[in-house]
Amino acid sequence: MQNLTVLSGGMGGARFLQGLLHGIERGLLPGVAPDATVTVVANTADDLWIHGLKVCPDLDTVMYTLGDGIDLERGWGRRDETWSVKEELAAYGVEPTWFGLGDRDIATHLVRTQMLDAGYRLSEVTEALCARWRPGVRLLPMTDDRVETHVAVADPATPSGRRVVHFQEYWVRLRAAVPAEAVVFVGLDDAAPAPGVIDAITDADLVVLPPSNPVVSVGTILGVPRVREALAATRAPVVGLSPIVGGTHVRGMAEQMLNAIDVEVSAAGVGLHYGSRSSGGVLDGWLVDEVDVDQVDRVVAAGLPCRAVPLMMTDVDATAAMAAAAVELVTR
Repeated sequence: MQNLTVLSGGMGGARFLQGLLHGIERGLLPGVAPDATVTVVANTADDLWIHGLKVCPDLDTVMYTLGDGIDLERGWGRRDETWSVKEELAAYGVEPTWFGLGDRDIATHLVRTQMLDAGYRLSEVTEALCARWRPGVRLLPMTDDRVETHVAVADPATPSGRRVVHFQEYWVRLRAAVPAEAVVFVGLDDAAPAPGVIDAITDADLVVLPPSNPVVSVGTILGVPRVREALAATRAPVVGLSPIVGGTHVRGMAEQMLNAIDVEVSAAGVGLHYGSRSSGGVLDGWLVDEVDVDQVDRVVAAGLPCRAVPLMMTDVDATAAMAAAAVELVTR
């Protein structure tokens, strides 16, 4: 295998990519060439405009993580960050105060916004930013068009009894602590795949859905018109790894998002939500964690090959082993 494509969200996807690249470099992935190329199609439905700047959290998390600039403790943003601009904006009373941009991070958003204002597409801007960070992958936004995820939450003070907030407000300000009643993807149905996205899927030797959020990360990528059709048409096997372990997410808010779309919060539930390609879904194989071994037979009975292996990304070696198991499942 020479060409691998990964449909990725932010933190979970970025950590998986670290292990995947480690496994490729060390020759740990069966049948994958040590000089294999990896293309990452990243979710951009988390994007937002704030203080006049275009912020792309998942693109930046992948870029910073693989470029060795990520804040390891937080899992997002720049390492050795300072917050002078955030503090000054707060002193002026400028809203929103719940979403902070670090001083180093702002430089990325300034460059991105200036290039977008000059007429460059987001895919072109991302390529230019990666020229600095050299992440070791080809990083593509899922679309150059504006797409935003919004979440409906209960609000008795409104006539409808609910209000809709941007996904980032739900995650950062509300900390996903209130139930999500619905998830709304603004602009997704009219978006076009960014240049290179469809070819990355149809020309791949392997496509991987990492343990990213199946609703607001991988789910939005799959929602871009023509992406599902490309997955159905590709000759490459498509394999996924469960973000649900022992009945809940490891990190993030997959549980809340799955509840919002009435999908069972379990490793089997997510696998069946993606579905087998032989039955109109997107997968040829599904990995669950060892603690969910009792769910394997249920997934297999639905026509989707499934195996239980350790899925905790404790370090790059453990993550590389996950990637190796994913390759083995769909190539043996």
